[in-house]
Amino acid sequence: MAPGYAKLPVIHGRPTRRGRGPRHRRRRPETLPMIRRLALALAFGLAALPLATAADTPKSASAAKKVVFIAGGRSHAYGQHAFKAGCELLRKRLEAAYPGKVVTELHTNGWPKDTTVLDSADAIVIYCDGGAGHPVNKHLEQIDKFAKKGVGITMMHYGVETTKGPSGDRFLDWIGGYFEMNWSVNPHWKVKDAELAKGHPVTSGVKPYSTQDEWYYHMRFREDKDGLAFILSALPPADTLKRPDGPHSGNPAVRAAVARGEKQVLAWARQRPDGGRGFGFTGGHFHWTWANDMNRKMVLNAIAWTAKLDVPAAGVESKRPTIEELRENQDWPVPEKFDFAKFEKEINEQ
Repeated sequence: MAPGYAKLPVIHGRPTRRGRGPRHRRRRPETLPMIRRLALALAFGLAALPLATAADTPKSASAAKKVVFIAGGRSHAYGQHAFKAGCELLRKRLEAAYPGKVVTELHTNGWPKDTTVLDSADAIVIYCDGGAGHPVNKHLEQIDKFAKKGVGITMMHYGVETTKGPSGDRFLDWIGGYFEMNWSVNPHWKVKDAELAKGHPVTSGVKPYSTQDEWYYHMRFREDKDGLAFILSALPPADTLKRPDGPHSGNPAVRAAVARGEKQVLAWARQRPDGGRGFGFTGGHFHWTWANDMNRKMVLNAIAWTAKLDVPAAGVESKRPTIEELRENQDWPVPEKFDFAKFEKEINEQ
């Protein structure tokens, strides 16, 4: 043995480590099973937790608002019920007015096939044909869930009409009113001497205006009027009821109301108890009405308000579309000898 090295003790024919007995593994029988039990409990606990989705995750107040536009499919004649073209124009104006503060998505031809696109929406704008075929009728629970979370909801033109019963009741909750057959009417007429709600964000910067449109009126509203604001009202002329009574043309109740000189509500807003906001707009039959500066401003104000964007005191400013832009994104080809000059003249004379 080399000098300076101590001889290690030998046990059972094997040298041991210095100062220790035979090599062996230490075990604490009471510890390992406990660790396993804790690990299993943690794993099962995590598995039982629901997975967070975009719909469940609260958005930062500083994050850009998301507004989803749902445009119905091809409907009336050229320039009428131009849902895709109207939504495209409005969403572009909204993004231009709020750079970096709002993002928009447009889904055409009715209800989105991938409904998860709605999960992160701050506001939903629906511009489509309504009645019994309203796309929302098959998705009441989904929209109601969004509404209860504070998502803004806007219905425009034919989109304010649905069926009496479950759908109508939900509209009363979401936006405060709707077009009810055999109660409401849908004549074409020119609004004059309109009255605007005072002090409401939706009327910020809006002045009384006049425009020819299919202005529905005599809407069915919530009886308690809870959270309702009547944004735009006017007295329809008597000739708006010249058609015989019918589901959309007339009934004793609406005739009596007009005879009494009651102004009729053409646009309205609702602040819901859940914190969400709703807006209903009966105009928008003719695509050319979006060139009316006050009409366009009021609707843009409303969409911004439902998305909980700050509406400027002067309202949402936007560039007036040219006749060339209004011809874009139409669902139908241009009819032969269509009189664009007539509409251009009306646009320039407002």
